[in-house]
Amino acid sequence: MEARARPAHHDRRRVDVPALPVTGALEAAFADAFGRAPEGVWRAPGRVNLIGEHTDYNDGLVLPFAISQGISVAGARRDDGVVEVRSRQAATAVSAPVGGGTVVSEGWPADRAWAAYPVGVARVLRERGTGGASLLIDSDLPRGAGLASSAALECATALALCDLHGVRIDRPELARLAQRAENEQAGTPCGPMDQAVSLLCEAGRALLLDCRSGLSSRVPLDPAAAGLALIVVDTRAAHALTGGEYGRRRAECEEAAALLGVPALRDVTDLPAALGALRDPVLRRRVQHVVTENHRVEAAVGLLRAGAAAELGAMLNASHLSLRDQFEVSWPEADAAVDAALRAGARGGRMIGGGFGGSVLVLAPAGRADRVRDAVAAAYDRRGWASPRFIDAVPSGGADRLSPPGPPPARP
Repeated sequence: MEARARPAHHDRRRVDVPALPVTGALEAAFADAFGRAPEGVWRAPGRVNLIGEHTDYNDGLVLPFAISQGISVAGARRDDGVVEVRSRQAATAVSAPVGGGTVVSEGWPADRAWAAYPVGVARVLRERGTGGASLLIDSDLPRGAGLASSAALECATALALCDLHGVRIDRPELARLAQRAENEQAGTPCGPMDQAVSLLCEAGRALLLDCRSGLSSRVPLDPAAAGLALIVVDTRAAHALTGGEYGRRRAECEEAAALLGVPALRDVTDLPAALGALRDPVLRRRVQHVVTENHRVEAAVGLLRAGAAAELGAMLNASHLSLRDQFEVSWPEADAAVDAALRAGARGGRMIGGGFGGSVLVLAPAGRADRVRDAVAAAYDRRGWASPRFIDAVPSGGADRLSPPGPPPARP
């Protein structure tokens, strides 16, 4: 096939990031910042949720996978009960006692809000025996893009603190503790998915997670082997989940479950009867999305296990329409990206994350990936929007210690 010319702006919009960071640069930066060498470097990935949106806090099913982009933390122990965090992406540094109270109640200014995540983790893990630390954070994960940057930061911090203080916590439990830190300390009412993905995923696999039981299983996900590409479109419409509409959706789901007499919307087994029992049309729409989205997760798992990854497109499209019309969490840039991608030959696409900004996931034949990117970029250009960023979403492994290799030092 003849090579097709691409517009000059294409490569500027695409984000190409190595699968692993250069630890030496972070170690040197740590030494400059703190005047001593770090004791280790830890890395946790971001995530893309293939399907299963707003089902996690409804005790439902999700099917996410880890990506190669993530957050790295270099760290060293402190004996003064203080956690000091710095970031290569932020100008501010934050020091706080590990034994302090709720982070969000302290009235931190906006330029320090990012530190609520690692400090919150330190405060929760203190109950398990960890202590103070100096931490330097580095990220190649776009913040506000709906790729779980906060969970990646929490999980990298959690691994660092446990290793530095010789505390052993199994990964499923560590994920629950990181989620608790985000709920209680950072004030975000998130479900358990993001932290579980960051800690439990394997390369070439998605993670089927039952958010009620915490049980998980790995599902084959190798788009390249099937001649496909998974493309994340960062719409550049940043989102924040610490309140507002996200919290309202969660409250609506809880209200609907209470009216229906079930512990959570995951327990609705007769959808027509449930819809008929609810008078509020808003609550009916919320229930319809959650129940059908759980079914879509199960269908997607069946397709992947049958080697029919190309057929996932229909599931992605149905999920996006439900999120847009029933759960009402999509936004104009996401709708335009999905529409342009489908017109350019993508198999399917949908918004990902909590909504009201963030990213879109597109499934396309590998040979049409460039055409899809160009079509989405052109659609944004026509509307006068900021140019989208594109990230190749490669199913990758979970959080790990990068240096030094081998077991961490024993706890003193």
